[in-house]
Amino acid sequence: MTTKERYRLFIEYFKIHMPSPETELEYGDPFELLVAVILSAQCTDKRVNMITPALMKRFPDAISMASAAPEEIFKYIKSCSYPNNKSKHLAGMAKMLVKDFGGVVPSDPELLQKLPGVGRKTANVIASVVYRKPVIAVDTHVFRVSERIGLTKNARTPLSAELQLTENIPSVILHQAHHWLILHGRYICKARNPLCEKCGLTQFCKYYTRMNKNR
Repeated sequence: MTTKERYRLFIEYFKIHMPSPETELEYGDPFELLVAVILSAQCTDKRVNMITPALMKRFPDAISMASAAPEEIFKYIKSCSYPNNKSKHLAGMAKMLVKDFGGVVPSDPELLQKLPGVGRKTANVIASVVYRKPVIAVDTHVFRVSERIGLTKNARTPLSAELQLTENIPSVILHQAHHWLILHGRYICKARNPLCEKCGLTQFCKYYTRMNKNR
């Protein structure tokens, strides 16, 4: 099977079975999503969704958060992973957002990466989810699932996987493909115990073929 055929089957499957995928992070505006994505690093979306209501009620925008000390932010996010670092990142991010961007979350991934706590993955999430930019964020789920299915080949880094996916997936559906891969990895193609018996991609999945050959 060629790479082109593999991508075609992947896209056809999810267009039918997951036509309107969305992030599981709950947010009301771009700033709130940016805060949520920063908090979601090595933390579950479920936990982040428990934290953000009180946090955003206290700091509903960049201006209010920019005036807060990291210690005050910490009180609202202490139940997530690495709260000390994240509280500093959120405070710094809000200050720079106000100072350099007028409090408006930029749409350009390169500009987003200038903000404290915002790496390439986070920047691509914001650009893709909020602004529908033709970029794809590669987290652990996207990295794992794309390699298992065979969408990527010998991708040693998230950037390598991102470049391969971007090259082969039509730009107009990159934002959807991001969610397809994440949600499939979260609920079906799990890291330790993938639920292959519930997967609709086994007909062209390299991982499934390899595992069955070894039985």
